[in-house]
Amino acid sequence: MSHYPVDINYFLVPAISGRMELDLSDLDVEGEVPAQLDGAFFRMQPDPYFPRTTDEDVYFNGDGVVGRFDFSNGKVGFRQRYALTDKLKLEKKAGRALFGRYRNPLTDDPSVKGAIRGTANTTPLVHGKKLYALKEDSPPLVMDANSLATQGYTDFNGRMKGQTFSAHSKIDPETGNLVSFGYCQTGPLTLDCTYMEVSPAGELLKEVWFTAPYYCMMHDFGVTKDYVVFPVVPMVSSWERLKALKPHFGFDKTLPIYLGVLPRNGKGEDIRWFKAPNQNACHVINAFNVGTKIHFDIPVSKGNGLWFFPDVDGSPFSAPDAMAFPTRWTVDYASKSDEFESVKKLSDMGGEFPRIDDRYISREHRYAWWLVIDLAKPFTEDVGRGMNALGYMDYRTGRQTSWWAGQQYHMQEPCFVPRSPGAPEGDGYIVVVVDNVVTNLSQLVILDAQAIDKGPIARVKLPFRLRAGLHGNWFDRSALPQG
Repeated sequence: MSHYPVDINYFLVPAISGRMELDLSDLDVEGEVPAQLDGAFFRMQPDPYFPRTTDEDVYFNGDGVVGRFDFSNGKVGFRQRYALTDKLKLEKKAGRALFGRYRNPLTDDPSVKGAIRGTANTTPLVHGKKLYALKEDSPPLVMDANSLATQGYTDFNGRMKGQTFSAHSKIDPETGNLVSFGYCQTGPLTLDCTYMEVSPAGELLKEVWFTAPYYCMMHDFGVTKDYVVFPVVPMVSSWERLKALKPHFGFDKTLPIYLGVLPRNGKGEDIRWFKAPNQNACHVINAFNVGTKIHFDIPVSKGNGLWFFPDVDGSPFSAPDAMAFPTRWTVDYASKSDEFESVKKLSDMGGEFPRIDDRYISREHRYAWWLVIDLAKPFTEDVGRGMNALGYMDYRTGRQTSWWAGQQYHMQEPCFVPRSPGAPEGDGYIVVVVDNVVTNLSQLVILDAQAIDKGPIARVKLPFRLRAGLHGNWFDRSALPQG
């Protein structure tokens, strides 16, 4: 465990700014790209356009860059553009950085007071033929899904009254609605939250307000047929932290966690908060309900998983406590108790960035894939360990397996791609960016989703290294605008 990355300097290589906007066609391929793949894989990375105002900042504070891998007839092209946020437009006009530390408006240049600080750097999502570049502290930024030209922020024709829109918004496969939420809806560090749904035509159908138990990073959530589910974990902040120029968030080991459950047809006062002892969690695998019983799957760690947001009590980062394992939390909305009904560990393969077949969002799913930190595998000494493997789990049979990327590789978030729009659950491919930390080159690897342990069926090679990305999504050609 001594080589687990505990020093932020470990990330200086993947954090090197690329500042590239480019178009590449006919990328080199090792193996054969499945000809039936017809669509695009979008990914997002933070990449500061201008040098930051301080070296003491977190990676998440880079300007958003959207990349699009276009698949057609067995060939792959790549396009990359900056998301032209209000922030970046102001800085380009000034010719320098004007916005300060991550989510700390107290460090901004006075000339930009009141401007939207969002970087649109977390998740690209296509809905209603529009590409949304999402960041949880700001409204959704609309871009052209083909050209990647920025069109601007939207508040859905004035119907969205809150200030933020989750980077983990999800498309309900049954209704086609974009389901989302936001926190800090009336300003930084406020407790005001909303649950929202947007129709495929772009109409905001609902905006239900509720209050969080305490302020924290509400990064992801779950959607079931009948409920929306909000995990509240103690990655907290305060104005005192911001005034002291500390990282925006810090982990508080004294606070409990909560799971908020709100009926999708309900009002804010209908939310129920279920409580459990202190622990940490971030990205949701999936959620579904059977009657009033909600099953919520998420990787869970004993302690803080983000070393760059240190414990508020000054405790040193603990790598063993940071390891997250896929876990199922079960609560019953109709129960008279506010405790979790059950907690079940699902796998001993520790890691994060879980994915399912997104056509099963809100329904009981059979398969899951996630990035694994395989401590048993060798690693390149001078760069330490990262997420070096891909995990697979079949809930029905219990089968679990993995694919190790290799000694020189780190992996980015995977994404499931159906073999065809009507293919059975889990029948398709996994696409995942892998970075060679020695050659500083990136590849988009394609694996059979049901046989990842057999290794890649194709490697799409880029002639450079991508900056470490956050999230990505696949969209079939039919979901994209024509032209």
